[in-house]
Amino acid sequence: MQQIKTDPPTDFKFIPSDVVPFKDRELCERLRKISGKDLEKHPNPDFKIKVMLNPHPVLIGTLFTRIKESDEQDKKLTLILGNPEPDTYLPVAQLINYHRINCRNVHIFAMDEWADDAGNIAPETYKAGFARSLLKYFVYQIDEDLRMPLANVHYPTNKNISSYSKMITECGEGGADLCSSSPGWTGHLAFIDPVDEFIMDNMDEYLQQEAKIIKLHPLTVAQNSLHGVFGQSGYIADVPPKAATIGPVDVLNARERIEVHSLLTNGTFSSWQRMTSRLVLHGPVTALVPSSILQLMKTQVYVSEELAAPFEAWDLVGY
Repeated sequence: MQQIKTDPPTDFKFIPSDVVPFKDRELCERLRKISGKDLEKHPNPDFKIKVMLNPHPVLIGTLFTRIKESDEQDKKLTLILGNPEPDTYLPVAQLINYHRINCRNVHIFAMDEWADDAGNIAPETYKAGFARSLLKYFVYQIDEDLRMPLANVHYPTNKNISSYSKMITECGEGGADLCSSSPGWTGHLAFIDPVDEFIMDNMDEYLQQEAKIIKLHPLTVAQNSLHGVFGQSGYIADVPPKAATIGPVDVLNARERIEVHSLLTNGTFSSWQRMTSRLVLHGPVTALVPSSILQLMKTQVYVSEELAAPFEAWDLVGY
């Protein structure tokens, strides 16, 4: 059999596409090579990273524990939560029901919601809406006699977006007790995307920005076209072009922050979050990778072993 001869691979240098927020290829290559437990090393002792088999139950346990404490201590609990996360909230609701935990003291703030091209925020009836998911898979799953009052459940609307950050600060008496997040493809936290509405050179000023409506980054639109609520099929025209989101100041003011890096493409090894995770954890703190701001704060980040796995070019593997 005739052997096919090929030249050894060589480097091919280029400037990344304009759509790529963070373009330092040399630094990205260094970050790409960090894997496994090496990801846990960070110069900020308050920024704690834990690589583990399955971090998701830790988030479920953390939310349930904080809610249980609020009942036992009869103390207000203010949460900033991401959506849609039915696989997180359904178990939490069942634990609340099983252990008969009263949620009277729990106040929830959804961290974001979709908006149309004119900046109108989606109603809670929108099929892919975050408020709809939060209510359906968390709030209404809690037994009625244990459920938090609906007046304690907040989400961005056309009426409240201009004061949403102030609502969180007021309710939490300075800030939320817990902010739970997971980075998007751009490294966004909530929908704090690397877009003109947020980007500024001065980090201190960047961190003081409040909730607002923004035009989503193209990668965020592409990412969400792979989500179940949009059919997981690249239907990018079905993804709203704008969103309402909390601001960096709401993350900064939170007394506790937890972030989970574990998203895989429908359970496969493929993950758009794997490289983003490295940028968030060990790249520079920059508005171009919004979740990187957590490096400045007391934060617990849980990374799945799949996300921490090494990766390189595989000639025989397609999408």
